[in-house]
Amino acid sequence: MKEDKNIINQTGIKRKIIIGLITVILIVMMFPKGESIESEVTEGAIWTNDDLIAPLSFPIIKDKQDYKNEVKTAERSVYPVFNSIPSRSSDSLKSFAKYIISVVDENLKNQSEINLNPTFLSAKSFTEFLTLHRQQRNGNLKKNRALENIFNSAAVITESISKRGILDYESSATIRDSIAVRIGNVDRIEPISKFLFYDEARKEARNKIRELNYSTEIQDALIEFTIHFIYPNLVFNQEATNLEIEQAKNNVSKYAGIVNENERIIAKHDRITKQAKLKIESYKEAKGDSIGSEGIVLQLIGKFLHIAFLITILAIYLYLFRKKIFYDNTKIILISIIVVFISFVTYLVNHITVKAPVHFLIFVPAASMIFTIVFDSRVGFYLTVILSLIVGALRGNDYTFMAMNFIAGGLSVYTVRDIKNRTQIFRSFIFILIGYTASILAFGLERFAAAESMLIEFAFAASNALISPVLTYGLLIFFERLFNITTDLTLLELSNFDRPLLRDLARKAPGTFNHSMTMGTIAEAAAEVIGANALLARVGAYYHDIGKTISPQGFVENQMNSQNLHENLAPEESIQLILRHVNEGVELAKQNKLPQELIDFIPMHHGTTVSTYFYEKAKKLYGDDKVKIEDYRYPGPKPNSKETAIVMLADGCESAVRSITEPDAAKVENMINNIFNTRLKEGQLDESPITFSDISKMKESFLSILISQHHRRIKYPKQDDAEQGIITDKEN
Repeated sequence: MKEDKNIINQTGIKRKIIIGLITVILIVMMFPKGESIESEVTEGAIWTNDDLIAPLSFPIIKDKQDYKNEVKTAERSVYPVFNSIPSRSSDSLKSFAKYIISVVDENLKNQSEINLNPTFLSAKSFTEFLTLHRQQRNGNLKKNRALENIFNSAAVITESISKRGILDYESSATIRDSIAVRIGNVDRIEPISKFLFYDEARKEARNKIRELNYSTEIQDALIEFTIHFIYPNLVFNQEATNLEIEQAKNNVSKYAGIVNENERIIAKHDRITKQAKLKIESYKEAKGDSIGSEGIVLQLIGKFLHIAFLITILAIYLYLFRKKIFYDNTKIILISIIVVFISFVTYLVNHITVKAPVHFLIFVPAASMIFTIVFDSRVGFYLTVILSLIVGALRGNDYTFMAMNFIAGGLSVYTVRDIKNRTQIFRSFIFILIGYTASILAFGLERFAAAESMLIEFAFAASNALISPVLTYGLLIFFERLFNITTDLTLLELSNFDRPLLRDLARKAPGTFNHSMTMGTIAEAAAEVIGANALLARVGAYYHDIGKTISPQGFVENQMNSQNLHENLAPEESIQLILRHVNEGVELAKQNKLPQELIDFIPMHHGTTVSTYFYEKAKKLYGDDKVKIEDYRYPGPKPNSKETAIVMLADGCESAVRSITEPDAAKVENMINNIFNTRLKEGQLDESPITFSDISKMKESFLSILISQHHRRIKYPKQDDAEQGIITDKEN
C-alpha cells in the first residue's frame, strides 16, 4: 500500500512540473519581443541611472500614435485621380444627326414608311423630327428652322458643356473640393467647382436648348435627343487613387531623427521628456535587434528563469503552508489558467497602440478576488504579489504599474476574505477604486504628471474597479462548475434551511435535525479556535446524518413515543439498519449534487468505530466466540481533515452528554474526556492533521457550549403536577 502511494505522489509531482513548465513557457512567449528588457521608463520621471551613452548609432522611432496620425494626414492629402477622356460628344451627335436625315430623305423619296426609330428616341420625338423635315422639303420652313440647323445647335451646346468637363459623379456625391486631373502621365490639381457633375451637365443642356425658342414639341424632342450625347469625360480612377494613397503613406518616415554612436541619450537626474523617452525606447529596440541569434537565446533563457523563479516561490509556499492545494492538480490548473489569462490580457494590451492608459484594463483585482474566494485570503494575497510581478515584467519591468496592481489587488483581497454572500463581491468596487486612485495620485505627483493625464488614468481605473467585481462574479460561477470547486459562497448557499435535504431532515427526522443543528454550533466554535474552516465544519455537521431521513424511526432521537424499534429486533438486524444510513446518506448527497467536501462528512463522522451497544447486546445473546466485531464496525474511512475530525468528536460528545440524566460541569467534562480518549485510542484521528494542542482547545470549546446547553434549571412551583397533566388553580 505504501508503494502505491509513492507511485501516485511521483505521478502527481510530474504532472505539477509539467503544468508549471507549460505555464512558464506560455508567459515567456508573451514577453515583448526584440527589445533589451531593462526597465520601463515613464514620461515625467527622473532618470536615476548613470548617463546613458549610445554604444551604436540608431534611428529614433516616432511615437506610435504620432506616426499613425501622420499617416492619416498623408492619406487625407491625396486628391482623387480623374482620367481626362477627349470629348467626342459633338462629333457623335452631328454624325448621328446626318444619318437620321439621310434615312428620312431616302424614305420620303420612296414614299415609304419610316422604320428607323433609335432606342434612345421615343416615337413621339422621332415623329416631330420627321414632320419638321417634311415641312422643310415643302418649303414651309425658314432656313434657320431647317433640321440641319437644329441639330447643329444641339451639337454646339454639347460641345460647350463637354469643354467644361463632366465628372462621372452626381452632385449629391461626397467628394473633395479639389481633384487631380490626369492627362497622360501628368496630374493637374483643379478645384471641383470648375467642372460639372453629370446631373448638372444634363440640366445645363436642357436650359440652353430651351433658350433657342423652338416650339415646345421641338424642344422636348431635341432635349431627349441631345441628352443622350452628354456623357462624362472625367472618369474617377480608383486604382490610381489607391496607388497615390499608398505612396503617400509609405513616404511618411517612421523615424524622428538619429542618435549617433557615443552620443548621450539622457543624463543622470534629467527629467524624462517625451523626446528622451522615444530615444530610450528606440535604443532598447535597437539593442535588442543587434544582439543576434545567440543573444536572443540568452535573453529567452533569462525570461524563462525570471518567470520560473516566481512560479517556484509560489509552489514552495503552497507546499509548505497549503498542502491540500499543492496536492490537488485541479486547483493547480485553475491557478495556472487564471495567471496565464491575465498574462494574455497584458500581452494584448501591450499591442494596442491607442494613446490612452489602457493598461488599467488588466484586471488583476478580479484575479485576486477569485483566488481569495476559492482558497483563502493568504493564498489570495500571495498570488496577488506573484501576479503583479508577472504583469509588471510583461509590461517591460514596469515597477509603477506593478505597484498599482499590488495595492489595488491587495485591497480587493481583504474585501472578500470573510464573504457571506455573492452580492458582497460588489462592495469591492470602492476599495479597488481607492487603491488605484491613491497609487495614481502618488506616482503622478512624484513624476509631475499633468492633471489631465491623471484624470484620464482615474477614468480607466474606475472602469477596472467597476468591471472587476462583475468579472469575478461571472468567472467564479464558471470555475465552480467547471472544476467542481466548493467555495465559502457555495457552503453559505447550502446552509440555508430551505434546501431540499435540510427541509426533508427537519420534517422527517426532527430529532436528528435538532442534533445536527446543535452539532453545527459546536463544530463551528471548535473550528474557529483551532484555525480550521468554521463554515465547512458547520455545514458538514448539518448534512452528516441526512441518511436518517430514509428510516428515521430506526434512530432513538426520532422516536417520539417510548417504544424503541430495536427492542423487537435481533442485534444483527439492528446494526444493518444503523449502518445503512451512511451509504443511504452518501447516495442522497450525490443525487442532490452536494460537493465532495460535504459528502466526506457522512462516512467520516463515524470513521471505523464500532456500534458498542449492539455489539455488546449480540455478545450477551450469542456469546463472545460467535460474534464478529467487524460486523458491527462502520465502513469508514477515518476523518482526513480537521473539519471531519471535529464533527466526529462533536457527534460523539453531543450524543453522550444528551444521555446524562442530570448533567453538571464535572459529568460533562468527564464524558468529553472519555469520548476524546476513546477516539484517540482507537486511532480514529490518525489520518487527520489534528494536534494535541488542537485537542486541548477543542475540549475547552466543547465543554463551554455543552454546559451552556445542558445547564441545570430551577424547578417552578407545582412543576411536578404540570408534568403529570394535573390542572392547578391560578393564583389570585
